[in-house]
Amino acid sequence: MLSAGIHAAAVALPLVWSNRVLPALDLDVRGRTAANTAFALAYTFAFQGNPRWISAHGLRAGAVAGGVVVAGYGAALAIPPIRRQLAGSAHRGPAVSTLEWAALHIPGGTVFSEELVYRATLTPLLEESYGRLGRWLGALTFGLSHVRAARSADDPILGTVAVTTTAGLVFDRLRLRTGSASAPALLHLAINAGGALAPFAARRGEGFLVGGRR
Repeated sequence: MLSAGIHAAAVALPLVWSNRVLPALDLDVRGRTAANTAFALAYTFAFQGNPRWISAHGLRAGAVAGGVVVAGYGAALAIPPIRRQLAGSAHRGPAVSTLEWAALHIPGGTVFSEELVYRATLTPLLEESYGRLGRWLGALTFGLSHVRAARSADDPILGTVAVTTTAGLVFDRLRLRTGSASAPALLHLAINAGGALAPFAARRGEGFLVGGRR
């Protein structure tokens, strides 16, 4: 069993990185993606994480879970009132194109980095010593890592922590069942990329419909 000091460091480092160090660097979105990726790789190496990306079971389970999410976004876009609401929502992405954000920065700077840190490294490390309690602590750490982002976006902090902690528990459950971080990564990607692309698709769709009626 690893020492309590190692566990404390493993929990503290992602929180300090996400809520203090990374914001203080004041990087643009491309710089943040590179910095997050570098931190995640160094963290995983230091704490001997193992994502087991190449897993047929993990890829299959992730594809199914992600497919359900994508289908949900598609159904929402097919319902006119919901599509109009999505089209009218404020753009919350960084100062790059939506396609670049969804194709590069979400997969690399968010999904790859967070799955390496949390599902591949931190939660397994805590589970080894604390069992189910370790899984809850890993998910809570994941939730708390979003405090600064919530504050910057003027989102409710407690609500953001609750939602992301719950998501962390779901992602951890997928990782536990499949033995691979690829399953939660694919679900995570579907949720985040879909959240970026759905309003974009809704605005394009509403513009097409309005243009067609003129």
